[in-house]
Amino acid sequence: MDDPRLNLESAMSWPDANSRILKAIASRNIRAALFVCGVRVADAAGPQLLSAWDRAGHLICSHTYSHLSYNDPATSYSDFAVDFLKNEKVIAPYHTRTSLFRYPFLKEGDTAEKRDLFRKLLRERGYRVGHVTIDASDWYIDQRYFDRLANTDALHPAPKLNAYRDFLINHLLDRATFYRQLAIDVTGRDVRHTLLVHYNALNALVLPDILAAFEQAGWQWIDASLAYEDPIFRSEPRIVPAGESLVWALAKESGKFNDRLRYPGEDSVYEKPK
Repeated sequence: MDDPRLNLESAMSWPDANSRILKAIASRNIRAALFVCGVRVADAAGPQLLSAWDRAGHLICSHTYSHLSYNDPATSYSDFAVDFLKNEKVIAPYHTRTSLFRYPFLKEGDTAEKRDLFRKLLRERGYRVGHVTIDASDWYIDQRYFDRLANTDALHPAPKLNAYRDFLINHLLDRATFYRQLAIDVTGRDVRHTLLVHYNALNALVLPDILAAFEQAGWQWIDASLAYEDPIFRSEPRIVPAGESLVWALAKESGKFNDRLRYPGEDSVYEKPK
């Protein structure tokens, strides 16, 4: 789960969201990986939010401090490295702090030089990349729901939560099916997957339903630490621009699946018409 935050840009408070999300995960007796962007937990309540995840045994991981896009030509290697290092002190105090790093927006560099320089820094600091295999746009569905909720009137009634919940579940299952099959075709086997979801109010409301829907579709939830033991996560695709889902990047590197790949792999533009 990416981007724990104190401001959920909705009426929901972070203690309520934290409690709901942690309760949903605990119901499956699994341990997640939380990728922390320091600026989103920068005030006095930040340690309270993260400590709850730490006490529950979830991995506390890095997602940079400022959430810069490394594929932006204006973001230099030096700027990105400084921002990454700044976040180390944010996650350092926690017992479950783990040397996994996830790139913001899953963007790993717009040039080979930037890509390779930062990979070298990660190795020197003892980090591995906390790759996503199943990419998705849950953040956009959350945004659409709460934008609509904030703009209700006599002509525009409040949106129905269940409709957005169902859209979100269908979207996540569709993306899971796509990336699972792509991974099988690229690697010749079923891999242990990591699903991209964000810390937001919509997920806080419907995460129990998401977990159940995946189980009903035949998926089994496992600890993030177990997922990251899969050999696929040692891969370093040498594509430019670098990044996206690890499965997407490996497919792109192979040159065999271009008819099934779009760029970027996932974004709001694909979901907006629906």
